[in-house]
Amino acid sequence: MHKVLIVDDDPIQCRLASEVVARAGLTPIVAQSGAEALSLLQKTDGIGALILDLVMPEMDGMAVLEAMRREGYSVPVIVQTAQSSLDAVVSAMRLGATDFFVKPVAPERMTISLRNALKMGTLETSLRAERDKRAGTLSFAQIISKSPAMARTLSLGKKAAASTIPVLIEGESGVGKELLARAIQGSGERAGKPFITVNCGAIPANLVESTLFGHVKGAFTGAIADAPGKFREAHNGTLFLDEVGELPLDTQVKLLRAIQEGEIEPVGASKPVKVNVRLISATNRRLLNLAKDGHFREDLYYRLNVFPIYLPPLRERMEDLAALVDHFIARFAAEEGRRVHSIAPEALEMLRTHDWPGNIRQLENAIFRAVVLAETPILRPADFPQILAAQKGRDALYSETLTGFAPHAPVHIDNAPPILPRLPDSAPAQIPDRFIDDHGNLLPLAEIEKELIAFAIDHHAGRMAQVARQLGIGRSTLYRKLKEYGLDDSEDVA
Repeated sequence: MHKVLIVDDDPIQCRLASEVVARAGLTPIVAQSGAEALSLLQKTDGIGALILDLVMPEMDGMAVLEAMRREGYSVPVIVQTAQSSLDAVVSAMRLGATDFFVKPVAPERMTISLRNALKMGTLETSLRAERDKRAGTLSFAQIISKSPAMARTLSLGKKAAASTIPVLIEGESGVGKELLARAIQGSGERAGKPFITVNCGAIPANLVESTLFGHVKGAFTGAIADAPGKFREAHNGTLFLDEVGELPLDTQVKLLRAIQEGEIEPVGASKPVKVNVRLISATNRRLLNLAKDGHFREDLYYRLNVFPIYLPPLRERMEDLAALVDHFIARFAAEEGRRVHSIAPEALEMLRTHDWPGNIRQLENAIFRAVVLAETPILRPADFPQILAAQKGRDALYSETLTGFAPHAPVHIDNAPPILPRLPDSAPAQIPDRFIDDHGNLLPLAEIEKELIAFAIDHHAGRMAQVARQLGIGRSTLYRKLKEYGLDDSEDVA
């Protein structure tokens, strides 16, 4: 749940604003001075927006805005004041305020402003994270985590960032190994340098060597030009080898040489090429077990496993679940233009008790689907039909759907209503047909047309313009047919 910091020296205004914020499903935090507000911004996590009074003793709202800009706070700010002044509005907007209103403000107006500010803040955070990923400057502060299980992981990551030591990140699929690798690079001396990702399990076996080390023109069929390879693309930067345990054994020999000698030999080249690469590897399998079974070279394992970091699965860091859910709700609601802003306690508790075999990736996709299909601003258990069915069975899903929480929830094919048996040929259904007379013969076309026109006149209460428009004919044609069929005594009220 997002927190909203209310900064006002008037206790009554603080109480009124707090009530509006609470009714909007948000958590209000009150500061009665500018200095206290800056202190709370520094100490409190999860503040999504700020309602700031401009006129305060000692440190006024403008000074707070200037300090926030100076310190790099990107929290959206809604400015309020008792005096309407165009100069004040312009100055506040130039300092980064996202909205402005004059006291007293209607609760609906404040709620809408808060929703817009939170959406804007979430989008800015997502865009900033995406920009930092592209620029290679992602930091550990952008990783959502407060759990003890992650504290050691992040501590090791920060130590690894201070060196160029080879790192091996172990963890299940979907836990965020690439995100941790990007944070290690973005917090070290190679921040801003190339970060090249290679999914070793997705490369065809006959192209692995060429993909990693490159090739020269004519080295093999189809090599119509020189290719630098991933190692040279990552020169002076970081190479991230995801699922490194999937590499073929013959490629592992060349990878070992690249790590030991700092040089690679492109396919078809006559001499090696020097490269300067920080290597970070990741795997969702135990490389030591693969090495013992002969599927992974032991010497390469010890070269990669210089600085191992274990990234725990989501089920071992449930303290982070609520923060992750809030982050994904705010992000997807902003991206998809939905009015979803929170999750019901019973739904959050259901998510807490789930095993999450797909980890954070699975949670992200589940929230995405729930936000897109939700009928209410608060996510309910039935907005997570797969999780509900996995935990309580399909009968529970059907029951939740009938209560009206999620009328859109899909019904599994096994629970589809049975197909009604066909009536035996000896007892055909007697359905009257208006196109057949009592003797089973088709009616003449003129009789059918006459009946249709009479029905249309009755259906539209004699409004001939509407009748002609619905029948697709002109009014003159309609009147001619009325006379022809003896229906011209109908009253035209159109």
